[in-house]
Formats: sequence, C-alpha cells, structure tokens
Amino acid sequence: MTAQLQRARDDLEEAAKSADDDDVREDIRETTDAFADYVSGETTPDHAILDERLNTLRQARKRADGTTEDRLEAAIETVEDYREQVDQA
Repeated sequence: MTAQLQRARDDLEEAAKSADDDDVREDIRETTDAFADYVSGETTPDHAILDERLNTLRQARKRADGTTEDRLEAAIETVEDYREQVDQA
C-alpha cells in the first residue's frame, strides 16, 4: 500500500511543478508533504484524513488545467484506490 502513496506523491510533485497558480501549488505541496510522512511510516492515514486530503486535491483540480490537472487526477485516483484498502475505525 505504501507504493500507492508513493505513486500519488510522485504525481503530486509533478503537479506542483507544473502549477501556474500559487494557491494551487501551495495546496498540492501541503498534501505532498503529508504523503511523505505516510510513505515514511511516520503517520498512518485513516479514512477521515484521506477524505480531507482528497477534498483538498479535488478543489485544487477544479482550479488547475493542463498537466497539473492531469497529475492531480492521477493522484486522486491512486489515493481513492488506497483508501478502499484502509480499515475503517
């Protein structure tokens, strides 16, 4: 499952590089940093945390275009797949 989060993080890094809007870039970077913690095992996300992160990414996707939008979409799909495997509390 960590591989999925790493893949999402990689997509988010690419999205941040291609973002033209500073607010979109900041939202992406904040989420990317959180995913770095998840990948390293420092923090394990639950459904609520993942929902919050997905909401942020969906909002950023609405404000993005081109490559940024495509990379955000890929990250969102990966996180949604990952979320389905997480046990609910």
